[in-house]
Amino acid sequence: MELVTSLPADTPLRQVAQHVERIEKLGFDTVHISETVRDPFAVAALAVEHSTTLTVRTSMVVAFARSPMVTALAAWDLADFSGGRFQLGLATQVRGNIVGRYSMPWTDPVAQLRDYVGAVREIFRVFQTGGKLDYAGSHYTFNRLQPYFSPGQIGVPAPEIWTGGVNSRMCSLAGDVADGFVAHPTSSHPKVLAERIIPSLTGGGRKPRLIAVPKTITGKDRAAIIAQREAARSELAFLYSTPAYRVALEVLGLSEIGEELTVMARAGDWAQLPAVLTDDVLDILVTQCTYAELPDVVSSKYVGLCDGIALSVPTDPADDGAFTAMCEELRGAASAE
Repeated sequence: MELVTSLPADTPLRQVAQHVERIEKLGFDTVHISETVRDPFAVAALAVEHSTTLTVRTSMVVAFARSPMVTALAAWDLADFSGGRFQLGLATQVRGNIVGRYSMPWTDPVAQLRDYVGAVREIFRVFQTGGKLDYAGSHYTFNRLQPYFSPGQIGVPAPEIWTGGVNSRMCSLAGDVADGFVAHPTSSHPKVLAERIIPSLTGGGRKPRLIAVPKTITGKDRAAIIAQREAARSELAFLYSTPAYRVALEVLGLSEIGEELTVMARAGDWAQLPAVLTDDVLDILVTQCTYAELPDVVSSKYVGLCDGIALSVPTDPADDGAFTAMCEELRGAASAE
């Protein structure tokens, strides 16, 4: 079982090194680098530089905000710099952000991402083998790469390409073209994975590796768990107010909650969103257990469903020893299944 964590999205560049070094010491296999308020490639370069065993995976680069050539060049350098520890995660984002925040066109996101992945893979091939670049797809055409502009061959394989998403078409796309798939936190409940994500992911007869990113509240004792509940309630209420993320609520029989959250969000009633997720609902949506309980809980819920799971770093560094021991126990429990 691959153990993954995400670097906090707002980590200043000057603090990336210390965060990544701690993540590696805790026993994680992979660190995810998001794209929200930082350039993911700059953060990934620092993460690579200040780690020795971690896989550094973007989760996710906003593909449509940049040319596939620009993305391929950045990923190629990071693959070389890391000795093969860098993986490229690509996603579409939503129309409002692509059009309004990036001022880029929005057409058919599934078809465009399929073409984007194909273009990046072909660019990687030409970087590694030389020859003429000649790619013509539904959205992208590349037919010019003079030797002066090619970074040339590197001593490691081309980076793996991962995707993420929520709806069935995006999952099917990953099944067709991606090396791995990162499930959205709102779709990482075991029932949602089993009933919606995995059937779509594997419908074409191919199964990329799957990382679940469930919202999990854990700590050394019950008091630590209770202290984190309100932050989780607020985050999930915001996420589920977005219609695209409501698939989990539908599967779990909570559709009316998603509809209520969307109405409130459209009215700008942000402060009242968390109250809609009552304690009973939160207990359905969120795994809540101590470090000692977590290996058995994760094994019972996720072994056999996914190839890895994302967990949060302890909020209190004093818990690092217990957390590291828990990671080792979790690996053993998963291996025994």
